[in-house]
Amino acid sequence: MRFLSCLSTLAVAFAAVPAHAAGEKAPDAAPADAPAPPPIVSVTKHKGVFGGQAVAYTATTGETYLKDKDGKPLAAIFATAYVRDGADPKSRPVTFLYNGGPGSGSLWLHMGAFGPKRVVLPDAQDDGAPPYPVVDNPESLLDVTDIVFIDPVGTGFARAIGKKEAKDYWGVSADAKSIAEFIRTWLNDNGRWSSPKYIGGESYGTTRSVALINELEGQYNDVAINGIILVSAILDFGAPAEVPGNEMPYILNVPSMATTAWYHRKIANPPATVAEIAAQARAFAIGPYAAALLKGNALTAEERASVRTELARLTGLSEQFVDNANLRVSPGRFYKELLRDRGLAIGRLDTRYTGVDYDRAGETPDNDPSFYGIDAAYTTAINSYLRDDLKLKIDRDYVTIGGVRDWDWKLAGQRGRDGEVYVNVAPYLSKALRENSGLKVFVGQGWYDFATPFFGAEYAMNRPGFDPARIQFHYYDAGHMMYVRPEDLRKLSADVRAFIRSR
Repeated sequence: MRFLSCLSTLAVAFAAVPAHAAGEKAPDAAPADAPAPPPIVSVTKHKGVFGGQAVAYTATTGETYLKDKDGKPLAAIFATAYVRDGADPKSRPVTFLYNGGPGSGSLWLHMGAFGPKRVVLPDAQDDGAPPYPVVDNPESLLDVTDIVFIDPVGTGFARAIGKKEAKDYWGVSADAKSIAEFIRTWLNDNGRWSSPKYIGGESYGTTRSVALINELEGQYNDVAINGIILVSAILDFGAPAEVPGNEMPYILNVPSMATTAWYHRKIANPPATVAEIAAQARAFAIGPYAAALLKGNALTAEERASVRTELARLTGLSEQFVDNANLRVSPGRFYKELLRDRGLAIGRLDTRYTGVDYDRAGETPDNDPSFYGIDAAYTTAINSYLRDDLKLKIDRDYVTIGGVRDWDWKLAGQRGRDGEVYVNVAPYLSKALRENSGLKVFVGQGWYDFATPFFGAEYAMNRPGFDPARIQFHYYDAGHMMYVRPEDLRKLSADVRAFIRSR
């Protein structure tokens, strides 16, 4: 379930986590009952051109306290809000964005996709060493919406305060409750209750979005939402769980294996487009392949041979390898085997990326080249930008990723032992669609993403109770963080901009 302990990744109001182990107190920390200092906040004025429009805006970056019933701070959420100057708050949309992990700060969407500035990655598949240019981002959405990038407790500069512990916020439902409280506080403080509202995230941030809408709309004092933006979606954690006896991961991964093999030219007589190979793989995966896996030992030799041949063709692997794997190729083996003849392993977050392992004969890669190829640039960019451009004065380390542990995967009210809990927030989304006729959903998936495969996202939202007419799927020629590819950054920006404008 910790499928994104290395990211966002793959997808956006105010505090901090210490440099020592998350959840522990620094040796010289103030007593738990000591009064909290005022929130750290910086406000600056800026101008930019976004979506072809000149926009003057105010950036507010810093902490927002979550408080108990007596007004005592319990936690500080960290956020950066960009609000267009002079706009009508009743008609101007506001979008709340965050990344995933769980445990990732919002730097990826902030500095890579939708913020007013972005970090420029080198053309090579390795970000190398600094400097990393931070430039104007004309693809930011500030022409159509105000944006609030949120770092939950344990990420970025967000932290627990006083007697509260960070781990109290580390769970699917607890995390969603804290972000819902932050959003309500932000709406109160900024007079934005009448604004059209969007929430969105990347990777585990999509899980958070759906758990969050349950917190925002699942009670009588609703915060009604106009749209949800899901970038690299993962809603159902049970279907892709790699545990003995579960056949669904193999079915859901075949289309991503096929698109990856197509990209690396490992398919004989390939179709002209990646969409075509994806369509072939979907039909095979949900048809003959699923039937073969479900038959188990009842599968005939002739059926096995037919499925083995097509599976090998679509994945770019040898029939012998597929047969040795009993028709069930795990992602880790696929990353290592596909380009073994070239001495390369492929990435997980983005299978276009390749790396050279210490042991080329090993079964799984040493690391994910699609993550270590970008992480330094983003970490450098967010620290430099917040402190220099936005004038934030703070003496804590920004927790890029990995700031949380022992995540509670049980949903509120869910029973059972940890190892027996089936985590699936998709029913929250179908319920929200049924009970809010104005709600619509944007789903963006990369063809080359194995952290959150596109067929898994389609499967989760193709169940009874969903209204397909209000769910938009968009696909990109990259991986988990499709915006690292400039062409797909432009496409993603245009697609989300059109989604917001179409309300």
